[in-house]
Amino acid sequence: MKRKVTFIIATLLFIVACGNSETNETGNKEVLSKEWDEIVTSSKGTEVNLFMWGGDEGINQYIDKWAVPRIKEEHNITLNRQPMNTEEFMQKLLTEKKANKNEGTIDVIWINGSNFKNAKNADLLLGSFSKKLPHFQEYIGAQDQNANYDQGTEIDGLEAPWGNVQFVFHYDSNKVDIPPSTLGELKQWIHDNPRMFTYPNVSDFTGNTFVKHLLMKGAGEDSSLLSKGFDKKVIQDSEEYVWNYLNDIKSDLWRNGETYPESLTKLDTLYSQGEILMTMGFNEARAESLIENGTFPDSTKSFVLKDPGSISNTHYLSIPFNSPNPEGAMTVINFLESPEAQIAKMDPKMWGEGTVLNFDKLSEEDQQMIENLNRGESVLSTEVLNEYKLPDIDTGYTEWINNEWANRIIEQ
Repeated sequence: MKRKVTFIIATLLFIVACGNSETNETGNKEVLSKEWDEIVTSSKGTEVNLFMWGGDEGINQYIDKWAVPRIKEEHNITLNRQPMNTEEFMQKLLTEKKANKNEGTIDVIWINGSNFKNAKNADLLLGSFSKKLPHFQEYIGAQDQNANYDQGTEIDGLEAPWGNVQFVFHYDSNKVDIPPSTLGELKQWIHDNPRMFTYPNVSDFTGNTFVKHLLMKGAGEDSSLLSKGFDKKVIQDSEEYVWNYLNDIKSDLWRNGETYPESLTKLDTLYSQGEILMTMGFNEARAESLIENGTFPDSTKSFVLKDPGSISNTHYLSIPFNSPNPEGAMTVINFLESPEAQIAKMDPKMWGEGTVLNFDKLSEEDQQMIENLNRGESVLSTEVLNEYKLPDIDTGYTEWINNEWANRIIEQ
């Protein structure tokens, strides 16, 4: 979920949150008091509209070709995927909230990060539903970090974990013998291989996350704070390390650090053309499809930094305050959190992303299926990924990087 809400939408969020708090106090929220069997029974024969970003064909195929027919067969629910950018359906919900429209057209939304924070603050979501889901209770649990915080914002049951991706670096193993394993080693590699590395402008989600790793390193023992709320002390402890590091590598970056790729797509293009030897990004398995279609060289491998680690990003499913079918929405979300659906999503032929389920809570059969799943030669083992996994951080740090980077780096 990488789309940003515009200033206008953020302003409307404030207005709606302040002036419309009594809307829909009853109605749909009554579903939260129902027993699960009653919810499932009520959902049979209904339609559920899932609004989500539609820019990835593999993701679309997973929903349309795999999930839709199984949900129909198991629950007699017709799932309709509605491709729409996040800021568009956020604007739609804001408008409906302001107009007191208590029955809308959206049942489920794919959401996380700042979008979730804004939706929560504006009371755009149904209520605390995730703990009612049997699969959430059995395979995730209320104590799971991803069930409690979404980039620093307390979840309070308003969304259910759906998928997890981890930040990795990709490199050409025919040209790089041993990739760096720490930020210190990465800096030295950049100096030893001038013009062969860069990162996207921090207005891009990937570029911003690269800098977040520096922030975590600079925070040292205070890194535990980063999984919760924004803390100015973390900035004070980290900023010298962050900006010194970026300025130190600047002259040895691609084009001497005078310009930066504006997107991950542009960074991938530089890598595929051999202008740089590394690229980066969320989703540990994302290189597989790019290798298969010839965009990336067959010799592409991946690595994570053992120090400070690898930031993971969880995305979620939620239900709007005015869903016309909240019972169906909850039934669909519960299915998408099932081991069957989560394991299928891990297959790079489908989607390729990581699961949100606790491996230790799965049956031996499901554990074996995950272990036998061939995610591709470029994908690190689950053991390595889990060993160095870090939680994503509060959106306040993202905004700080966006606000400071140009002054501290570009204008230096």
